[in-house]
Amino acid sequence: MPTTIFLILAAGCFARSSTRLEAWLLEHPRFGPSLRAWRTHRAVPRRAKVMAVGGMAAGFLIFELTVHPPFWLGVLVGVLLVACAAFIVSRPVPPAPPPPENPA
Repeated sequence: MPTTIFLILAAGCFARSSTRLEAWLLEHPRFGPSLRAWRTHRAVPRRAKVMAVGGMAAGFLIFELTVHPPFWLGVLVGVLLVACAAFIVSRPVPPAPPPPENPA
């Protein structure tokens, strides 16, 4: 999860500086599909949404159980995480790829 924004930023920077590195990143087997979905549709795959929101919930739980923050800080962190989760959940899911053509 923490690397996602850096991948999006790297793709944007490479688009302006190195077409070779941009192409490498967009064609990468692991990162390419998500980056292309974000670039074309501003979409986040359903599995990534579940992982992101689940990670935020787990992180908040660990924060509360280990740090024992003051009430106001726990509420502030919770509100910020809910806002981030709402943004992620509100993004569309990428369209399904077209079925492969059957050579006749």
